[in-house]
Amino acid sequence: MSAITITEAAQAYLAELLEKQSTPGIGIRIFITQPGTQYAETCIAYCKPGEEKVEDTAIALKDFTAWIDAVSEPFLEDAVVDYATDRMGGQLTIKAPNAKVPMVNEDSPITERINYYLQTEINPGLASHGGQVSLVDVVEDNIAVLRFGGGCQGCGMVDMTLKDGVEKTLIERIPELKGVRDVTDHSNKENAYY
Repeated sequence: MSAITITEAAQAYLAELLEKQSTPGIGIRIFITQPGTQYAETCIAYCKPGEEKVEDTAIALKDFTAWIDAVSEPFLEDAVVDYATDRMGGQLTIKAPNAKVPMVNEDSPITERINYYLQTEINPGLASHGGQVSLVDVVEDNIAVLRFGGGCQGCGMVDMTLKDGVEKTLIERIPELKGVRDVTDHSNKENAYY
């Protein structure tokens, strides 16, 4: 069962919209584009009968069915869809705190845990210099292959950032990780911080 909450107010608003579609059995589909990345966007779309996917999770609501995209579902943990009225009408909101990074634990795949710590602990610090780091791959012997961007690409301090900051933090948080490798083209110094 999905851990997304669709409030009564949101259900009523969505049911009203769906009724206007004049399509029997129409529901909604909730999904995230680029889940688990900084570019993640949570979306709700109409879902006509037959448009749902076999792997989707169905949530039977009072007036319609909400289909939850299987790939997006872990990123929709603790998400809330709500509708609030105001003097101008109202607004449907989707709050998905894990859309960009899912909640992880020691049983989560190593790539999810690396991405989690990159997004929640490492990138916020690098952002102060206009930089970021992303996971490219995890290769043999549990080595994380990383790519720096923004102010970190071409920065003269990137080796120190990689070893004393990124690698140290990741290995502390993920004991089975054995190291990190940088595959960034640092010859481009156009946006370098140092």
